Amino acid sequence: MQTLSQFLQDAVGFIWGPPMLVLLVGGGLWLTLQGRFYPFRYARHSLAVLTGRYDRPNAAGDISHRQALSAALAGTLGLGNLAGVALALSAGGPGAIFWMWLSALVGISTKFFTGSLAVMYRGHDSNGQLQGGPMYVIEQGLGRQWKPLAVFFAIAGLLGTLPAFQINQLSQVITSQLPLAPSSQPDLIWQSLLGLMLVGLVASVIWGGLQRLARVAVTLVPAMVALYLLMTVSVLAQFVGELPGIVMTIFDQAWSPDAMYGGLLGVMIVGISRGAFSNEAGIGTEVMAHGAAKTDEPIREGLVASLGPVIDTLIICTATALVILATGVLTPDTELSGIDLTLSAFGEGIGVFGTMGVSLMVVVLSLTTVFTFWYYGHKCFGYLFGADKAAIFKYFYLTTVFLGAVLSIEIVFYFLIGFYGLMAIPTMTATLLLAPRVRTEAKRYFNDRSNTPP
Repeated sequence: MQTLSQFLQDAVGFIWGPPMLVLLVGGGLWLTLQGRFYPFRYARHSLAVLTGRYDRPNAAGDISHRQALSAALAGTLGLGNLAGVALALSAGGPGAIFWMWLSALVGISTKFFTGSLAVMYRGHDSNGQLQGGPMYVIEQGLGRQWKPLAVFFAIAGLLGTLPAFQINQLSQVITSQLPLAPSSQPDLIWQSLLGLMLVGLVASVIWGGLQRLARVAVTLVPAMVALYLLMTVSVLAQFVGELPGIVMTIFDQAWSPDAMYGGLLGVMIVGISRGAFSNEAGIGTEVMAHGAAKTDEPIREGLVASLGPVIDTLIICTATALVILATGVLTPDTELSGIDLTLSAFGEGIGVFGTMGVSLMVVVLSLTTVFTFWYYGHKCFGYLFGADKAAIFKYFYLTTVFLGAVLSIEIVFYFLIGFYGLMAIPTMTATLLLAPRVRTEAKRYFNDRSNTPP
């Protein structure tokens, strides 16, 4: 078993190694130049679209622009923003945050292109329903001779978005903050009860389909973002005088890191990989969410999609990093890491309200991630086996929710994270090949004066 675990760990290290970072960051940089900085130049228009000013009730699709962004953010906001940033600081020091910012900046352009393609190349499932996702982008945009690549994405997406890890971590947070048993390790009975409760909660959302998921996401995600920013401001207000020095340390350590963090290359890899894993730009999950948007203008959805890395990484991840660095909980001899380090930082800053607030965010955002991952897996399952059989996936998905709550899944974690990374290969391949078509569509869109905000 240990040999299998080490093999899977090495495989994940290879998948998420320098070649993947070159594909995601190098590809994102090329898309930034190819797209002439469109999402940066038209950021105001992105916000105008998000307000609903350009919504068309009769347009093709299932959910509004705002609901599509909320659903996409529901899949990205979570432990990666709260625990992942802490892990990046522990492994790469303050300088890792600079490289996380860089991955987010190029990710803005990547999501502009993938979000636009999500609407440009929608397809129909076996039931005749309009669908979006990388598998449809590949098949409709590149041609049926590329179908094996579309199938590859669907398989990786089906396996990479199973919820066992998120549920496992969520159950650990719940039992550590609200102990369900006298001992620190709840027995199987308590774990099973918690698993059944989570199954019921997840079932209540996924049985309502995409529309219910979108309503839940558009309610919970903005509320959690607002709560987190309020807590962050409360902490940082106590350290206003130190913030300029902290920011300078981030920039200095990005180029001259301490040897203990593996040198410049080590810090770059830590920061960029954590950033890419946080905002998921180029992975392909966001394409499935934005492909459901109710619009006939692909560029509008591309602009909305480009806001994801801004909210996810540049705002939320930065807030986590600044609180950890300002409160001083990150020390060379600390044994805390991940979510424990973030909890400690907010507890140091605003006491029990900080730890309770972060715990609440972990629970809510982990659940919204699980809800959204069901939608992604459901679409991949329907593509592979037929939409008429996709209902079977609900029962399979709920089974993995229960198992995630009651089993130790270290091996499963490496398995899932490996397939999650593999999703980027077909997604970025199709995006880079189809980028000139997005650029042509963008020129047409922005030359139409009715598409410029007043």
